[in-house]
Amino acid sequence: MLKITEYTIEKLNDPFGILSGERYELFLDIEVPEEDELFSENGLYIRVLFAVEEQKGKLIKYDIFEKGNEGALEFDLEEDEEAMITDFCTKHLDEAMNN
Repeated sequence: MLKITEYTIEKLNDPFGILSGERYELFLDIEVPEEDELFSENGLYIRVLFAVEEQKGKLIKYDIFEKGNEGALEFDLEEDEEAMITDFCTKHLDEAMNN
């Protein structure tokens, strides 16, 4: 199971009003166990796009990156890991609104 160690969150502006709801971008530094196929000694982070519409949060897209290598890795998270990230994003939305 992955563990979120650090994060940043920012509300994305939609100057043209094209998108419905609000969008957020999060960068999550993560740790995974050494025996996990995703493990990297350089460390990993996830770039998350998260939307809120009608009081409901939704994970739109995520990409996993190895630190120091800017190409996205071709891995998908397990359902429980996606649910954990969705929950994490929902709990931290206020921070983006206050910045």
